[in-house]
Amino acid sequence: MADIFKDISFRWKTGSWLIKILYINIAVFILLRLGAVVAFFANIPFDKSWLYLIECPSSLSTLAYQPWGIITYMFAQYDVLHILFNMLWLYGFGRLFLEFNSQKQLLALYIYGGILGAATFMLGYNLLPRFEYSTGWLIGSSASVIAIVIATAVLNPNHKVGLLFIGQISLKWIAIITLGIFVLSLPGENAGGHMAHLGGALAGAIYGIMMRSGIDITKPFNRMLDACANFVSAIKDFKFKAPKMRNKAPKANKWSEKKEEATTDNKSTQSKEKATASPEDQADLDRILDKIKKSGYTALSAEEKKRLFDVSSRIK
Repeated sequence: MADIFKDISFRWKTGSWLIKILYINIAVFILLRLGAVVAFFANIPFDKSWLYLIECPSSLSTLAYQPWGIITYMFAQYDVLHILFNMLWLYGFGRLFLEFNSQKQLLALYIYGGILGAATFMLGYNLLPRFEYSTGWLIGSSASVIAIVIATAVLNPNHKVGLLFIGQISLKWIAIITLGIFVLSLPGENAGGHMAHLGGALAGAIYGIMMRSGIDITKPFNRMLDACANFVSAIKDFKFKAPKMRNKAPKANKWSEKKEEATTDNKSTQSKEKATASPEDQADLDRILDKIKKSGYTALSAEEKKRLFDVSSRIK
């Protein structure tokens, strides 16, 4: 069990934003389901009303009391099939997206798709006569995932992927069929969800079209993200400088001074030795990293994973 948590921790630290987003969605899903299990065995009356705390409401007045819902909803799923299909699509198309785009662009587009999906959902509920006097709640990463799917298709329309029972098919046809399904499903029970899907698709289309024109619409978001990261880093590095106190202790003799200098030099040498990788460690690290680059992290044996974790922990 300890090795499993070590693997997860290492994948989180070294993984791309795609892996981090997958982990966050899965972790939130597990926490929500565990809450339901605890409520069941504790004989606590259970319904899904508490999910409203992390969902995005269609009412603007309700959103004003829980503005975080416009972000939290896109990282939460409660139904098993919902998270299964979303994560499969996210992983498959996310890897294709990262072949031609950066990790930061993927994260930004994920957020853009979720926000535009929520905006489309709220506009539909507040402007269309069909939803008059009704309130809806939005949950799931579908709008964010669809943004990545459509963006990948716009940037690489003729790239072919293999689908079960279908075979090779171009990304442009996947995008067209997906959008058609959403439009035709609007009169159904999940009309609000499908409106959000269309909003996410619009975000992906805008990103793809603008990128083909040489304009990256994710730059403002990534600049803001970098500024926040630099601010947090500056706070961590800040050290309070206390006023120097006079040393009233008697002056040490020359023998003591030489002894202290030798001790200081010895400690300095030891710390340098700890921070420097031995030739054997460096050779193992290079070999394992080459294997990850060629075959992926999952191709490593248990011994290689342990060796990688141990060496990377020693090298700072």
